[in-house]
Amino acid sequence: MTTGDIILHIFCLVDDHLPALPRHSQAKLYPSELVTIGILFALKGGFFRAFYRWLKRDFGDWFGDGALPERTRLQRLLKAHQDWCQLLLVDPTFFTVMDSYPIELIFPIRQGRSPHQVGKKGYDKGRWSVGIKFCWLLNDFGR
Repeated sequence: MTTGDIILHIFCLVDDHLPALPRHSQAKLYPSELVTIGILFALKGGFFRAFYRWLKRDFGDWFGDGALPERTRLQRLLKAHQDWCQLLLVDPTFFTVMDSYPIELIFPIRQGRSPHQVGKKGYDKGRWSVGIKFCWLLNDFGR
């Protein structure tokens, strides 16, 4: 699955589940496009300037009729309309459980030997480890 397929899948999910929000007459982006860009930034992480360069270079013609807003304008739009992401969330249920479980990937003495290392050093259950956290959320419907 390519990055373009993932972006298209996220956009379709957002567009299907986001209620019909009006588009401002002078806006370049539809609300579902703006929420999709916000989700992509949250998933990709890092700094916004690098994210914007990547988005404009690789997928700039996918959003806003081929013309993304300027970088600082897009940042202001994401901050102003961050409440739109709340519309995608499901209401909490009575029985909701969230738990995290550490997964040790390598021993701490081997930390930093690979340039492609995944995971951070942390303290868990009385000892140091290098790994990641697996976090899951379960509601009363089992989803």
